[in-house]
Amino acid sequence: MTVLVTARLTLRPWLESDREPFAAINADPAVMRFFPHPLTRADSDALFERFVREWREGSSFHSVEETASGRFIGFVGVAPLPPILPIAPGTQVGWRLASDVWGRGYAPEAARATMDHAFAAEPLLAEIVSYTVAANGPSRRVMEKLGLERAAERDFEHPAVPEGNPLRQHILYRVTRDRWLAAPRD
Repeated sequence: MTVLVTARLTLRPWLESDREPFAAINADPAVMRFFPHPLTRADSDALFERFVREWREGSSFHSVEETASGRFIGFVGVAPLPPILPIAPGTQVGWRLASDVWGRGYAPEAARATMDHAFAAEPLLAEIVSYTVAANGPSRRVMEKLGLERAAERDFEHPAVPEGNPLRQHILYRVTRDRWLAAPRD
């Protein structure tokens, strides 16, 4: 996988020093409000190990740090869709950032860099999708800033969320490679 650098961020491999702040992000109720529950330390560590393994295999989210401070602030990137999802197989863009850095434009900045890289790489991707619960306005705004379009016909129920839970229903946004490459850049 490639290290990517934006104006303010470094998107890099996962380091052992990311484990503790990653667990803090995953335990933050504000960050996890659109998930069934915050992650336990054991669940966060398991996710960390999965991301490290997938990074080595070339198919994981990037660890994100603020370049100026060197502080780990979360993850952003392009990765294969989890096979349990009814919309799989495919490629997703996703993010999870520490709540104290929200509102700075980091998610779209980092996501744009990873999507540019992914759409330029071989083999060529036909599309990238992103999904969330309908109530997650902040993530939906990031998707729209990135130029992803709502694809209501591909909405789905997340099989890892219990039936009856209002967070089970997910909505999908997408962008094709051709549309991404044709979009003007600021």
